[in-house]
Amino acid sequence: MLTTRYVPGTPNWLDLGTPDVDAAVAFYSAVFGWRVQSAGPESGGYGFFQLDGKTVGAVGPLTEEGASPAWTAYFHTSDADATTKAVEQAGGAVRVAPMDVFTAGRLAAYTDPTGADFAVWQPGDVPGLEVVMEPNALCWTELYTTDVAMAKGFYRSVFSWSFQDLPMGGDRFYSIVSSPGGGEGEDTGQGGVLQLAEENLAAGSTSEWHPYFGVTDCDATFAAALDHGATVLIPPTNAPGVGRLAMVTDPAGAPFALIKGDPEMT
Repeated sequence: MLTTRYVPGTPNWLDLGTPDVDAAVAFYSAVFGWRVQSAGPESGGYGFFQLDGKTVGAVGPLTEEGASPAWTAYFHTSDADATTKAVEQAGGAVRVAPMDVFTAGRLAAYTDPTGADFAVWQPGDVPGLEVVMEPNALCWTELYTTDVAMAKGFYRSVFSWSFQDLPMGGDRFYSIVSSPGGGEGEDTGQGGVLQLAEENLAAGSTSEWHPYFGVTDCDATFAAALDHGATVLIPPTNAPGVGRLAMVTDPAGAPFALIKGDPEMT
């Protein structure tokens, strides 16, 4: 499970790049009840999504040429420069070299060898998200990949992740991600990795990370998202032993998922 006791390799930040920040704020406010707080006049339009006054994510305009609307998952690092070297040695590409964000922390952004974008956050004054594992907050990160073996080798090298492979039927597996020192008790899972199906590859699907947000009613939140312009990727579906989940793209095209956990989230 995710926690705010951040250690290297665990998800500690999440932000949305979008062509219309005001439209994104209106959508996510309607769906999750989030409000936005500006990061200040020098932030270039970046702001913090908040729930009951606590940060659950962030939003800002697209800054990279040719970038598509997307949520970016950030993983904790104690040394962004060292992680950047590890990414390069493991075959990844550096999209944004390590840079300081005022006194908040230090970030860098990459693309893994299968084409999925992700980033790291080295905490300064801002440790990371203030709320996870609650309704309307981040509760899981998931990688759809064109090459699961390559992806697992890369992230194992960069973050020392371990993987538990769970059979899904046929020759498909879902790999649960854990970081050394992450999680609480026996539940150290923080995310998952899944090989894209042949039909998805044939349709042109590419590798991507996307977030899962916990909800108290998957069907109701899914309906609210569609009412406010989202597009269906996966309709509400029961996953035995996991919960009820759905996946959509927001009106700008950024994918995210919803999950009502089993057992119930509190």
